Amino acid sequence: MTVRKIVHIDMDAFYASVEQRDDPLLRGKPVVVAWKGNRSVVCAASYEARSFGVRSAMPSVRAERLCPVAVFIPPDFPRYRAVSRSVREIFARHTDLIEPLSLDEAYLDVTENKSNLSTATRVARTIREQIREELHLTASAGVAPNKFLAKIASDWRKPDGLFVIQPEDIDTFLPPLPVGRIPGVGKVTERRLEEIGIRTVGDLRSLELAVLESRFGRYGIRLHELGRGIDHSPVVPDRPTKSISAEDTFEHDVLLEHTEPMIRRLAEKVWMATSKESRIAHTVVLKLKTTEFNILTRSHTPASPPSSCEELTEIALSLRGRVELGPERRFRLVGVGLSNFCDHRETPAQPVLFE
Repeated sequence: MTVRKIVHIDMDAFYASVEQRDDPLLRGKPVVVAWKGNRSVVCAASYEARSFGVRSAMPSVRAERLCPVAVFIPPDFPRYRAVSRSVREIFARHTDLIEPLSLDEAYLDVTENKSNLSTATRVARTIREQIREELHLTASAGVAPNKFLAKIASDWRKPDGLFVIQPEDIDTFLPPLPVGRIPGVGKVTERRLEEIGIRTVGDLRSLELAVLESRFGRYGIRLHELGRGIDHSPVVPDRPTKSISAEDTFEHDVLLEHTEPMIRRLAEKVWMATSKESRIAHTVVLKLKTTEFNILTRSHTPASPPSSCEELTEIALSLRGRVELGPERRFRLVGVGLSNFCDHRETPAQPVLFE
């Protein structure tokens, strides 16, 4: 069986780095890409800003408190998409098997590469050099026999780093890692694993498959495999996005009229995530869960797709008007989403007016 050669490329602080590249006055300064305001979240932070604790998806007001000297720059997503296309063109010189995850990262299968380089490491090194020389940006790369390990490797020496995990190194590299380094293991899963004494990948390996499956269902099978460095998922070029959404649960159930602040925050999260897509979403979706755990969705496809975060937010807020459960009904969860993605040249599906 042929061992795959997978490269994961992750641009370093992409949005902020583009801003620093294009404006010499920003270089070396803590740059935060975000709209300023009480309801905004951080889209990206330069490494200078990260040294103050600023992170993506953090409320902008908190970022201001952590780093009072930060320079706030409103995001320019069309420019970031253009730079991303240039990065993809560099990828395409080496392989046609490219699976973009967002504007700033992608998996590449270079088991056979178009540039006739002898190893995947040389391919990754060449791509990083071409990005630096042609686009004046830096990227980190991970090289490994599968996507799971390549993703971990690309983060190992960020920023501007290259790390390789050889097949023979898997059983020494993985066991000491905290389970939280496994993609998909969030705080909730990490806490559930810690409750049964699982803190490292080595601890995870000691659990039998039946135990993991009984506690985590199908994801337990996935954890069992990842703990051993097993990932058979192929690199899938141009996998189309079907929808992007964000949701959150209120600390206490609230009336419909009190959901506005949460809807605004979620809309900005969704808009930020959608900005990483080359395709455009045409349908706005509002999701609500009642105190009784009943789920309602309302959606609307305007004549032209939302062109700004403010427009997305206003449509999401207007969808509340189609929820007719009485003024005293309370809700425990709210979600905002975008769907019906099409290329710029495609005609969107028939507008969805009611759901």
